[in-house]
Amino acid sequence: MSEIISTQKAPAPVGAYPHARRVGNLLFLSGIGPRTPITNAIPGLELDKNGNFLAFDFEAQCKSVFDNVKIVLEESGSKWENLIDVTVFLVNMKRDFHTYNRLYAEYFKEAQPCRTTVEINSLPTPIAIELKCIAVIE
Repeated sequence: MSEIISTQKAPAPVGAYPHARRVGNLLFLSGIGPRTPITNAIPGLELDKNGNFLAFDFEAQCKSVFDNVKIVLEESGSKWENLIDVTVFLVNMKRDFHTYNRLYAEYFKEAQPCRTTVEINSLPTPIAIELKCIAVIE
């Protein structure tokens, strides 16, 4: 059994892919960033007309991406506590890892999924973090 899952409650994908895909009792989430579902704005980020940072709040992006993951999980019939694997993509490990690790410890205190964190050059929008997750559907 395989099911494609998309929802209007989460930010729209930036390409031709679903928010998640269910295969048996496993749920695979596409990469999810911090953009807001309705406005597509990036929390904590303000750019000038040339794309230069005017304001940057990585903590706001972390909280928003965690909220977006929760939305997709719930819309897919799963929940935060059912996460079993999380891959995190950061665009600046030196600058952002400490904040990310602190917030991750708060948000994932009970769930305790496996985790991989990698630094990458960039993401398709000017976001600083993206999560790729696998969860169980009970």
